[in-house]
Amino acid sequence: QTQGTIFPAPNFNPIMDAQLLGGALQGISCEKDVLIDILTQRCNSQRLMIAEAYRDMYGRDLITDLKENLSHHFKEVMVGLMYPPASYDAHELWHALKGVDTEENCLIDILASRSNMEIFQMKEAYLMQYNNDLQQDINSETSGHFRDTLMNLAQGTRMEGYADPSSAAQDAMILWEACQQKTGEHKNMLQMILCNKSYQQLWMVFQEFQNISGQDIVDAINECYDGYFQELLVAIVLCVRDKPSYFAYRLYNAIHEFGFHNKTVIRILIARSEIDLMNIRQRYKERYGKSLFHDIKHFASGHYESALLAICAGDAEDY
Repeated sequence: QTQGTIFPAPNFNPIMDAQLLGGALQGISCEKDVLIDILTQRCNSQRLMIAEAYRDMYGRDLITDLKENLSHHFKEVMVGLMYPPASYDAHELWHALKGVDTEENCLIDILASRSNMEIFQMKEAYLMQYNNDLQQDINSETSGHFRDTLMNLAQGTRMEGYADPSSAAQDAMILWEACQQKTGEHKNMLQMILCNKSYQQLWMVFQEFQNISGQDIVDAINECYDGYFQELLVAIVLCVRDKPSYFAYRLYNAIHEFGFHNKTVIRILIARSEIDLMNIRQRYKERYGKSLFHDIKHFASGHYESALLAICAGDAEDY
């Protein structure tokens, strides 16, 4: 049972919310608490209705007004909340591909974890927003087997719900050979299986891999490959096994290994807020002993911290 932290607000009134936001943004000093109270306590479809009411009322675009009145990471959170999920993914991918440096980890997080439907919608949004083809941009901005695997994932052609026990051992054998041989052809076979087989099928394949090799597939990949190709393959495996655990692990790294990698923390909290952020919080606490709430509180500050904690929706015992 996956569960987010943000739900549709009861007794929702978009016109009243738009008025409050207008008041908060027009004032001499921007009332940031009002922005947090409204935008983190409405689900995405409600926020889009508020933006529409705001446009009708003031003749202006809410996202533009947020960008003009806010700054730094707090702005990124508030503006990020205003995108529909597919547009937000597209926005993040565009900046990851077209920024000064390609942000490989962003590409991995998004493409390794999204369903066929989510990938289809994201590609549509990418084309609409940037007039570019996502696959062409991946092709031109990345390279090698990392690129090939991303391109495969971006097709959104993973089988769904289908599992064939009789071929699981055979697939596991191919994966094992790919970890031994490491030729270009083997790398292709490896990514073809990981990108195209259903999650149900891959569960069985990983089990068989363990039986054949006496080794966990993640350990085998880490031993045999390196760089972003290896990170992407591991991300796919972890997402097949348990997406909330994967995102808990990514948040922990972003908070502790990179001295709080804001972009990653913001992206995961916003993107997962209505899907499985509650589950991610539980995994985080189980695995790392400290709550996500505690760690955000420890590393972020000011209105930025308040906004992240509101999305995280921690409990009193999480302090």
